[in-house]
Amino acid sequence: MTKTVEARHIGHFFAQKQVLEDVNIAIGAGEVFGLLGPSGAGKTTLIKILTGQLIPSSGESTVLGTASMGLRGEDHKQIGIMMDQFGLYERLSCYDNLLLFARIYGIPKEKVRLALEKVGLAGAAGTAASDLSKGMRSRLLLARAFMTSPKLLFLDEPTSGLDPSTAQEIYKMIFEEKSRGVTVFLTTHNMAEAEKLCDRVALLNEGRIVAHDEPKALCREFNHKKRLKVHLYNGKDIDLEHTYASAEKISSLLKNGDLETIHSSEPNLENVFMELTGRSLAV
Repeated sequence: MTKTVEARHIGHFFAQKQVLEDVNIAIGAGEVFGLLGPSGAGKTTLIKILTGQLIPSSGESTVLGTASMGLRGEDHKQIGIMMDQFGLYERLSCYDNLLLFARIYGIPKEKVRLALEKVGLAGAAGTAASDLSKGMRSRLLLARAFMTSPKLLFLDEPTSGLDPSTAQEIYKMIFEEKSRGVTVFLTTHNMAEAEKLCDRVALLNEGRIVAHDEPKALCREFNHKKRLKVHLYNGKDIDLEHTYASAEKISSLLKNGDLETIHSSEPNLENVFMELTGRSLAV
C-alpha cells in the first residue's frame, strides 16, 4: 500500500517538557486515520510537524513522498489543513476569505463559489466571518481546506463544540472526500466520532502512542469480561457470562418468548483508553 503519511521516531520538546516521544505512524492512501487523545496529549503538535510548521526535536516524517520540512508551494496545494490556529479574516466575507486564499495559491476564482456550495455556505457568501456561528465557521474552514482539491486532509478536532446536526454534516463531507480517494488525518478526543469515521486509530497519551489498530479490533482485544446483556419483555435486565450455560439460558428465554434484546458488552474506545492510561479521552 502506498504510504501517504509516515512518521518515524518523532520526538519533540517545548522548553524542557517532552510533548511527543518516539511516535511512529504510517497512513495509506485513501485511509481515514484517527489520532485520539485528550487535550494536551500532543495531537496538534504532531500535525504541525507533519505539515512542516514545526521542526521535530528528533525523528523524521514524509507527506505525499516529500520530507515534511521540504514541503513547497506545489506540495501544499495537495494538502488541505483545518485547524483552529489557521484563523479567518474577521472583517472579510466568506467569499473574500476564500478569494484571498485562492489568489495566494493560484487557484481559479471560480473554485471559490464551488467550495462555498460544497459546504452549504453559498447563501452566506457575503457574510463577514465575524458574524458566523461556530458551525458556519467550521464549514468555512473546511471549504478552505477543500479549495485545492487536495490528496491529503489534516482535520484537527473538526467537530469540537458543534451541535450533533452540524457534526453529522461534516462527517458526510469527510466520507465524500474519502470516496474520492483522499487520505484524511483526523485528530479527536471523541471516541464515538472515531469509531464512526476511522479505518484505523492510534491512541496518544502524554506524547506516546499506547495502541493502534482498527477501532473494532482494539475493542475486541480488550474485551476481557465477555459479558452478555439480556433485556426481557417484563422489563428485567440480566447480565450473563459468555459461556455454554448462558447459551442454554438464552435458548430457554427465546423459547418462552421472554427475550426482547441481547447485546454483547465489548468495550468502546473510551474504555480501552481508560484501561491503558487510567484517564479519560474527554477534555
